[in-house]
Amino acid sequence: MRLLPSDTPTPKRLLRNGRTIAVEGLLFVLWTVLLPVLLVVALVVDAVRAAVRRTPWTGTRLVLMAWWFLAGEVRGLTGLAVTWLLTGGPFSRDSQRRRRMVWRLQSMWAGGHMDGVRRIFGLKVEIEGEDLITPGPAVYLVRHASIIDNALPAAFVSRGRDLELRYVLKHELQALPTLDWGGHWVPTCFVKRASDDALTEIANVRTLAEGLTGPLEGALIFPEGTRWTAPKLARAQEKLREADPLVGELASRLRWVLPPRLGGPVALLDEARGADVVVVGHTGFDGFETVGDIWSGRLVDRTIRIKFWRYPADEVPTDRDELVTWLYGVWQVLDDWIDEQRRLDPASTLGPKAAAAAHVPAPSQV
Repeated sequence: MRLLPSDTPTPKRLLRNGRTIAVEGLLFVLWTVLLPVLLVVALVVDAVRAAVRRTPWTGTRLVLMAWWFLAGEVRGLTGLAVTWLLTGGPFSRDSQRRRRMVWRLQSMWAGGHMDGVRRIFGLKVEIEGEDLITPGPAVYLVRHASIIDNALPAAFVSRGRDLELRYVLKHELQALPTLDWGGHWVPTCFVKRASDDALTEIANVRTLAEGLTGPLEGALIFPEGTRWTAPKLARAQEKLREADPLVGELASRLRWVLPPRLGGPVALLDEARGADVVVVGHTGFDGFETVGDIWSGRLVDRTIRIKFWRYPADEVPTDRDELVTWLYGVWQVLDDWIDEQRRLDPASTLGPKAAAAAHVPAPSQV
């Protein structure tokens, strides 16, 4: 398929990326130089918090995570520069070789961010249905619950399998030069969620499924469009009841996921006729919307559970109304599974605020 061009003029884009790269590079150098001092301060703070509130040592981990993130950005940008040079530089604007190299680098870069979170915070990962990930072509529908799970598909879906995933991402992520650069060298759709021209945004999403036929090809979208929270769910259910009672009834049954948006996901599924659908569910990252939520200490030693469901292409309806009902059906299966995991292991599935309200003990006390 063709590449979608950036909606930002080239001079403005170069200026934006130049500033961000300079800031990230400077921060990486400063953080590396000051790391011993920062760790000592964090250790003292952690010791006090552990003694007074029995909070797991989080400050030290956040200092290390910040360094790991910055180092990952430097690695990613270096990899993109090398890829650009090895694939013809300014003399080759697009090629299959460049795409393959960027896809591989993309999985390593984003997967590396997830590796850092796993090791630094001591996360345990349990995966069910891993054999259902491949082969392609497939459309991957991924749950979105926190600021951390953006990197989950790269770490657990594409990496190590050479899957060439075409992502639907929010427009704001282009603030990262790694995504603004690399994301426009492979088929990627950066959507404006509050756009005044929804039809154009949906049409752009649809293009990601064009020519989706190969065993290593897939298109990936987060159908909820944003991170789940109980207030967001309530608002979405109320709006759907007013706009479409039939869809509102389906949405009213959901508890732990937001209703799937019907623009981009339905367009993607409609265009990807002949492709299987893989739903990617997970628990353990719930409720971590900000760094402040991570500061609570409840991410430490968590168990992350990931489950895959695969639906053959011939089970996906072609009629739009039937497709909407089917989509809500598979999303309800995901919701029921999350509910089961929450009952079995509330300490590893409740978000920080919900856990505090429910008086669930911290990981170090379980």
